[in-house]
Amino acid sequence: MRDRVRHGIHLGRTDEQGPAIEALTGRAGGAVGVEGVAAGLTRQARPSRLGRVLGRAVSEAYAWDDRDSRDPRWWPQGISSSADASPTELAAGRRLLVTTSYAKQVGGSSHGCRVTFVDLDTLRYEHVLVVRPGVDPDGSPTLEPVHLHAGGIVWHGPFLHLAATARGLVSCRVDDILPVSDPDTAERLGVDGDRVTAYGHRFVLPVRFTQPAGADRGHARFRYSFLALDRSEPEPALVSGEYARQGPTRRLVRYELDPGTALPRLDEDGLARPVALAEGVARMQGAVVRRGQHLVSVSTGPLLPGTVYAGTPGHLRARRLAVPMGPEDLCYWPSTDRVWSVTEHPRRRWFFSMRRSWFD
Repeated sequence: MRDRVRHGIHLGRTDEQGPAIEALTGRAGGAVGVEGVAAGLTRQARPSRLGRVLGRAVSEAYAWDDRDSRDPRWWPQGISSSADASPTELAAGRRLLVTTSYAKQVGGSSHGCRVTFVDLDTLRYEHVLVVRPGVDPDGSPTLEPVHLHAGGIVWHGPFLHLAATARGLVSCRVDDILPVSDPDTAERLGVDGDRVTAYGHRFVLPVRFTQPAGADRGHARFRYSFLALDRSEPEPALVSGEYARQGPTRRLVRYELDPGTALPRLDEDGLARPVALAEGVARMQGAVVRRGQHLVSVSTGPLLPGTVYAGTPGHLRARRLAVPMGPEDLCYWPSTDRVWSVTEHPRRRWFFSMRRSWFD
């Protein structure tokens, strides 16, 4: 087994929030999972010619509906897909993307973060609010928003892992998705009797456990800015990296995944340690790896198209004007050899794919 100690950083794992999720599930009338979300997608994306024009590497681009394209509160960040989740590349019988967004403070309140499931064949989609479940002293379920930047996401097996920067990862199970009984109340989150409200969302996804970031003495704690699944080897791995303009660190790491649990492999001390560590580039927003080739997205702000670096760590070459302005996380779809990403800025928001071969 390869050394997972010498890099000096690690991930822990907290206990699962089973009782709190069970209490919430009972009050919501039962979980519906991703199948329930996919069966009734209510929003409609559309093809975008502008998204293709703004990125030399872009092969197809799609815009959200007008409300989401302009929304000052919700800012898209992470991206993964059913191709990460399963070798069949399907979930609920569909080709699905899943993206993350974090909420900026608007009107004196922040709504935390959410995930969005997109059906690539119909371009219909739905937002799902990520929540932290709890139980009050009388045994009643409670809900709180989850305040994360959510700069990356990986959907692997039954889990969605969200990047939580210096805090590590936040992990949910897609089977835990619950319906909301009162989706019309836009400014409230909570449980009142059998009434569940979630800032106007139709579904909520409770956090099941966290994977807190840690570091050995003398080592800098890693900042989990983005995430991707690496299928370059027989057993998939989790790739993460750090966003930084000039320092102190801009590292890339790779964690082995345990095929039995679909979670980062733990050492005897109950900690997961990376098997690889490399130096990335400034302002990394996302990275994917395919058979050793690294693709790294870099934003140059809201007005100029972004850059993708290609190659191997230490030998990454910039391909400028490759993607629209504000590129974020990346994910790879093996059967089509496409890399997907999402952009964040209002009125310049797309999800799009690139031919990986364009970077050879």
